[in-house]
Amino acid sequence: MTTTHSVVDIRRAEDRAATKIAWLDSKHSFSFGGHYEPDNTHHGLLLVNNDDIVKPGTGFDTHPHRDMEIVTWVLRGSLVHQDSTGHSGVIYPGLAQRMSAGRGILHSEKNDSWTLTGDETHSEPVHFVQMWVVPDESGITPGYQQLEIDDELLRGGLVTIASGMPEHSDAAAITIRNRYAALHGARLQPGQSVELPDAPYLHLFVPRGEVVLEGAGPLHEGDAVRFTASGGQRVTATDAAEILVWEMHAGLAAA
Repeated sequence: MTTTHSVVDIRRAEDRAATKIAWLDSKHSFSFGGHYEPDNTHHGLLLVNNDDIVKPGTGFDTHPHRDMEIVTWVLRGSLVHQDSTGHSGVIYPGLAQRMSAGRGILHSEKNDSWTLTGDETHSEPVHFVQMWVVPDESGITPGYQQLEIDDELLRGGLVTIASGMPEHSDAAAITIRNRYAALHGARLQPGQSVELPDAPYLHLFVPRGEVVLEGAGPLHEGDAVRFTASGGQRVTATDAAEILVWEMHAGLAAA
């Protein structure tokens, strides 16, 4: 689905819905759980962009998913993933992770890495962004993939973290089951900049630091921008920052 009307829609961090309980501080860029806004359900193929902080020794108990590509990106600390296909591991900054829910999967996510590593317990919260995009087709076999991305690579510009687009087949760290979508990321020092790709739909999220978006001004931690029929703008860091950019060449109707 393409459109010719260019839109740059800035969404501020403080306007996000939030779930705050004893062990979790979660900010939702889109409708999620009990936070439903009929005009804020997705952008392009992206349905969820949750900015989560989980206290140590706690986390999400085993729960189901179906027909969703779930990408997790850790900013600080570590997160333990375990699922019903037998995969388990510790996710940490720079490790790209994708879970394909397919026809059905159960998994848990907890801040208790010592249960797998045997290390001493820690007191550090884990801060991560979890993003959901729809797959190309429903009912696929559930799957899991993870790969560490070199820190120096992330500091060199936009790096393709996850993609199902054919043109990224040799560039993406991990794959997703949607040929119209790709996730890019970068770690920027003050003064460094990157150029956004052109696409019918883009979603820029600033999980850490501060940047300036060409033509739109400052973006602070937690801010996001939804682009429609746009791209090519430069994003420049004014503080040490990290950005996540979804490039999407279809909307839900064409997925």
